[in-house]
Amino acid sequence: MLKRIVFLSLLVLLLILVGGSLATEPVPHVMAQEGQDIFYQVPGFIVGPAASESPRSYSTIPFVNNRLVVWFVTQQHTYFGGFVLALPLFSLLLEFLGVTRKQEIARQQFDGLAHDILRVGLLSLSITAVLGSVMLGLFITLYPGFMHYMGETFKSLMPVYALVFVAEAFFLALYYYTWERLKAPTAKWLHMSIGVLVNATGVLLLVSANAWASFMMAPSGVDADGHFLGNVWHLLHSPLWNPLNAHRFLADIMSGGAVVVAYATYRFFMAKTAEDRAYYDWVGYVFLVVMVCALLPMPLAGYWLMRAVFEFRQYMGVTMMGGMLSWLFVLQAITVGVLFLGINYYVWQSLARLQAGDRFHPYFKAIIFGLMACFLVWFTPHTLATSASEMKAMGAAQHPVIGQFGVMSAKNGAINVMICLTALSFILYRRANRMVTVSWASWGNIFLGLLFLLGIGNIVWLAIYGFYIPANVRVGLSSPQGVTTATVVIGGLFLNRLLLRGSKVLGPVQWGKITPRGMVALLVVAAAFSWVMGLMGYIRSAGRLEWHIHELMQDQSPWAFTPSLGFSAKMVTINMLTFWAAVFFVFWLSQWDHRVSEQRTAQSARSAPVVQVLSQEESA
Repeated sequence: MLKRIVFLSLLVLLLILVGGSLATEPVPHVMAQEGQDIFYQVPGFIVGPAASESPRSYSTIPFVNNRLVVWFVTQQHTYFGGFVLALPLFSLLLEFLGVTRKQEIARQQFDGLAHDILRVGLLSLSITAVLGSVMLGLFITLYPGFMHYMGETFKSLMPVYALVFVAEAFFLALYYYTWERLKAPTAKWLHMSIGVLVNATGVLLLVSANAWASFMMAPSGVDADGHFLGNVWHLLHSPLWNPLNAHRFLADIMSGGAVVVAYATYRFFMAKTAEDRAYYDWVGYVFLVVMVCALLPMPLAGYWLMRAVFEFRQYMGVTMMGGMLSWLFVLQAITVGVLFLGINYYVWQSLARLQAGDRFHPYFKAIIFGLMACFLVWFTPHTLATSASEMKAMGAAQHPVIGQFGVMSAKNGAINVMICLTALSFILYRRANRMVTVSWASWGNIFLGLLFLLGIGNIVWLAIYGFYIPANVRVGLSSPQGVTTATVVIGGLFLNRLLLRGSKVLGPVQWGKITPRGMVALLVVAAAFSWVMGLMGYIRSAGRLEWHIHELMQDQSPWAFTPSLGFSAKMVTINMLTFWAAVFFVFWLSQWDHRVSEQRTAQSARSAPVVQVLSQEESA
């Protein structure tokens, strides 16, 4: 395995360097001429070619649509790249949780799961390297003009990207193969330091790749003709770079966690013993919590990204959210609503694991009802798809009543309330098998209830108030809504933790006792996570319309058109299903590693740690 990783890493390094040289070789430089940065408005000397000077040739292959081939391979590379980014982070988190556990069997449980996850990450890195090489070859072959310009403009960063990839592969292999050698308690922290280096290089890879994507949407560091002006920081730091980094980092964590959750659900239904069902029930729960931690700030990251898009070019934001791509945002809203409903329904069904959990069923019914009301507001479009007669009857393209729910003031309020209700669901789940015993329990419960009531009330009031103020002022209301939501979520979880100190445990968590409906909901949540990631990637890319590089290099190929919404949704679905099939193959392949049999301490002790020890750890 180590030899394969090293070979593939060196191969990718060679391909990137050779591909960069092929892309930049024929283009002459214009020297000692001054230009002005189109975004930062600062002068600089031209050291790169103009976008208009790049060759406009497009290679054609019979019966092959260049755009679809590149779309498919790029999306698979993006999926696996996010998967490789997420898995080492999951492994490091689980290893840390194992070190901090009080009981030896629980430490083995977390440590064994972390090692299993890392093994899959090592295999996935090989697939990511192969897909990256194929993607680079396709760009050079099918879009030579585009690659000539991008290669010449980013040529100083290509060796850095290649070296960071090799470092990522090296640290990942070192992290995996030193697991046993550094297993002693005194050496564990040194081992986790290697894990930190793995994740640091992974983040560097992510932000480097995002520099290309953000430059294509909102170029900077170049003049009006596309000449690079020599400032690498301006080239990297385009107006969309930081929000895109935050958005894609959270999306990668969600997507990686979704696949692990789906695998846990599959193994739960295929399990032959109660111990295996308990183990995979626990795995699904752990990674759902990780996914939710990434999901809760996701609306804020999405708002930051779209606000940056509007600030850069208003018409690009209108195209994406109010024009030809707006109905894809309706699909995205439906999927996000499914995520929140599925998560809360799963938590509700998880009460079956807990003794006396049925006493909270009425509360969860009320929460689901509130989520449905918010969901209806969240996905309602401002402009309805109507016939001419229906539009004439309404008097406009907007419905006089429900059309009001289609503006961002209402939608921001809806999504923030959904986040608060999801936090309330988790608080109720944590209390389901416990009895609060602190002396200030009554006052604490009253304060907790007021925190949620006043917080949700403030969010709703700000949403309503937004209808009575100008649009440029209304945009600023998103900040106090976000602060209110963060206060309610963080404050509620912290206060509930204080209330549960020394609480009386009514019974252990009976892992594996969740209802089948709950596990099906978990599978739906996992599918929605992966699908919405592919959809949002397409929306971001399609926002450029007919441009390779926005306002600098126009796409003049025969495929330079925006496909229909239905076709786009089908393509996203095909990409998602292909990715999942490949990942499940990787999971299956990892079981054939000859080291698996040596790392089954968790397997041999599943019934005790999952059903008893983990329950005791949660109750502590």
